[in-house]
Amino acid sequence: MKKDNILNSGKRVLRLESKAISILANELSSSFSNSVELLYKRKGKIVLSGIGKSGQIGQKIAATFSSTGSPAQFIHPAEASHGDLGTISKEDIAIILSNSGETAELYNMISFCKKNKVPIIGISASSQSTLSENSTISLTIPNVGEACPNGLAPTTSTTLMLSLGDALCVSLME
Repeated sequence: MKKDNILNSGKRVLRLESKAISILANELSSSFSNSVELLYKRKGKIVLSGIGKSGQIGQKIAATFSSTGSPAQFIHPAEASHGDLGTISKEDIAIILSNSGETAELYNMISFCKKNKVPIIGISASSQSTLSENSTISLTIPNVGEACPNGLAPTTSTTLMLSLGDALCVSLME
């Protein structure tokens, strides 16, 4: 591979992802404000969850919330189904991330939160997904496709989730 091709590839990815963030910023709605208000009013911790790359983004968002003064914890959905749901209290709020919004491993956490009246902020690319429809507030990231040339590797979608998480953290802090 030639150096020019490598450089062009890198520029293409960064341009695609920055364009996607611009679209997200332009599409931000009152659901975002409502999410920050809900986070502000919570008495407990912020519980984040997701599987795969969305889970890794959730871990980073939890760390950012904690470092900006809002106690947060990441719970892996598989561990949640095997006892860790007990760490979620009625004073907590859940932020659940899934690009498709149809991740089966998240269903037990969604059911638990709904049963125990724990508010859910769902972040996905589909407003019609199981996650979105079962969330107290649904935040939808634009479905603009991945920067990966095969359209498979989570790239743009995870960048959008991370950026939205940072926006929630900083807005709550301010």
